[in-house]
Amino acid sequence: MCPVNYFTMIRSENHRETLRKEMAKHAVAHGVSAAARNFRTTRATVRKWLRRYKQGESLADHSRRPRTSPTKTDEHTERLVLEARDKTNYGPHRLRDYLLRTHQNQIPVWTIRNILKRNGRMKRCKKRTACYPAHWAWEANAKPFTFVQADVKDVRDKGTLGTERTTHLDRCCFPRHQWTLQDAFTRMRFMAYSYECSLHCGLVFLTLCIRWVRAFGVVKPEDVIEIQTDWGGEFGGDNPNHVAELNEEIFKLLGAALRRYPLGRKQYNGRVERLHRTDDEEIYMPLLLTIRNVDEYLTRALEWQTFYNIHRPHYGKGLEGQTPMEKLRQHAPHTPDQFAQFPPILLDNIPICYPNQTGHDVQAKYSRLPAGLRHG
Repeated sequence: MCPVNYFTMIRSENHRETLRKEMAKHAVAHGVSAAARNFRTTRATVRKWLRRYKQGESLADHSRRPRTSPTKTDEHTERLVLEARDKTNYGPHRLRDYLLRTHQNQIPVWTIRNILKRNGRMKRCKKRTACYPAHWAWEANAKPFTFVQADVKDVRDKGTLGTERTTHLDRCCFPRHQWTLQDAFTRMRFMAYSYECSLHCGLVFLTLCIRWVRAFGVVKPEDVIEIQTDWGGEFGGDNPNHVAELNEEIFKLLGAALRRYPLGRKQYNGRVERLHRTDDEEIYMPLLLTIRNVDEYLTRALEWQTFYNIHRPHYGKGLEGQTPMEKLRQHAPHTPDQFAQFPPILLDNIPICYPNQTGHDVQAKYSRLPAGLRHG
């Protein structure tokens, strides 16, 4: 007698056809009832496989696909989704918005997901490394631009962009360092560029961003703008005394504070770090080879930043398809679109001197802040 019933065996064994053939042979020799008892299954099951065995049919499982599918997506829509996927590499949510914006075709997210899945276009998500996010990066912060993340990106990433694009970047003398500041609450971002990755450029960029936020009244005068960065020298380095001096002599006057995430916890700056990948996928890889000079380079950066802040929906935690500007206007309803159009300028040649600061970081011939950046 078979020690395990038939249904258990076909779920655990890879040789289903062989098992069914043996059951059919046993039924021929000893009868249907004996085969059912021996393989611990029903007589109806034995009769089904015995009939197919006698007729010379395959003993493999037949397809359970229905003969008709009245609600199946038509071929034109399916082809449209696949073409959009190949062109943009977007996921189901972004594809829905992209198709609605470009083709006025509203397709449900789950329909898009099923189309991608049955055509082998869904990528298997990697398991994320566990991290301990900074307390301010999530729901604890109910005010926009009171906690922001800042970082610098080396655009000349040959591993990501490839030889052709990095060679084009060198030949056209494009600035290779992209400075980014992103609000952790609304995901709104500001950009600037430089040829050198220096403390001077970092301080100029952060100062301009702070003054921009203050000028539009997005943050109340009594609120402190906390800026979280990595431990790079462009943001003050890893010397706590130097960071304290920068806070006391520069950022305190601007109503801001410079912060560091714990060493080895790069995930704490995860939102601005993830933003760098988005820049590669949506601006540098598709557009870099079409840009011919630095002015056009900065213009494209402004267009991309404007689109990102005002028109591009986000599906991160707390946004649910809103744009950064829509999220911001929930708390500051009278904020104009101009706030999202921070100019991506070159930082290298902006002369700036901070009060009470001495040393090699200061250009000696300047004794005070330029009028546009003076505190007060």
